[in-house]
Amino acid sequence: MDGGFGRPSGRVPWGAVAGFTVLACVLAWLVCLPLWLGDGLAHPLAPLLLPAMMLTPALAVLVVLGLWRTPARGDRLRGLGLWPLRPARRVVWLMVAGWLVPPVIVAASVLVAWLLGWVIIDPGASALARQLEQVLPAGTPMPPIGLLIGAQLAAIPVGALVNSLFAFGEELGWRGWLLPALRPLGTWPALLLSGAIWGVWHTPVILLGYNFGRTDLTGVLSMVVGCVMWGVLLGWLRLRSGSVWPAVIAHGALNAAGGMVLLFAAGAPDLALAGPLGVAGWIVCALVIVVLLVAGQFRIQPPLAGGGLDRLRSRGVG
Repeated sequence: MDGGFGRPSGRVPWGAVAGFTVLACVLAWLVCLPLWLGDGLAHPLAPLLLPAMMLTPALAVLVVLGLWRTPARGDRLRGLGLWPLRPARRVVWLMVAGWLVPPVIVAASVLVAWLLGWVIIDPGASALARQLEQVLPAGTPMPPIGLLIGAQLAAIPVGALVNSLFAFGEELGWRGWLLPALRPLGTWPALLLSGAIWGVWHTPVILLGYNFGRTDLTGVLSMVVGCVMWGVLLGWLRLRSGSVWPAVIAHGALNAAGGMVLLFAAGAPDLALAGPLGVAGWIVCALVIVVLLVAGQFRIQPPLAGGGLDRLRSRGVG
């Protein structure tokens, strides 16, 4: 164990890291190419292509496993954090935390955005009601808006599990393979660099206006910082549990809760400020990271692999 800041034994397989990164990004651009050649996010295939893009990191992992054999064949399930789920109690509890805590962080980011004046809360949800009126058939009675919002919020835990099916493709790459591959750099360099790569990978959809509605470098930079902040938390789940599954569920929960601010905003907020991947989200994530640091949670990590990506041996897995 490196105490969260040192360097475990072994070295970074830089050739494999470069190959994985380039391949994941190129595949993402190829999947999004019809959007760029067509109507962007309004393209009729967008609802299929966006989830398909989430599979590209997993495809990159399969290629890297074949070409670089990292981790070694007999150590792949453990090296990628797929199996075994031990110690079972810790893995299960961190899966529960990954399921329930990200929506709380997103809700806290809405509160921060409101306190800082980046979003105006509409108590009557009139903006949401107007949007519903536009999509409902003429003459259809409007259901109580409070009931609809409550139903949306109540559906987030279920949506988190559904979204985890798609998030698996990303997490197998980012936290399953890339983060352990970078671990010889030390915990913090590995967390920050893997998060930055995750953010850059989103470039083909960010430049189309996805997430922030910004089709320039500011959108890409906002996504990179947002992914670094959230990547530290998802990476902590991976390192603390030794399993990729808590990060998978947490990623799904983030995606399910990501639009929460739109339920309460009086108008269209600037998501680069008020969204969970924007500045408000960075602030809340930073506070959570500080709490984990003070509690010493980054210092306690089980070994991630027996002889592949990370030969770290933990002296205390608590």
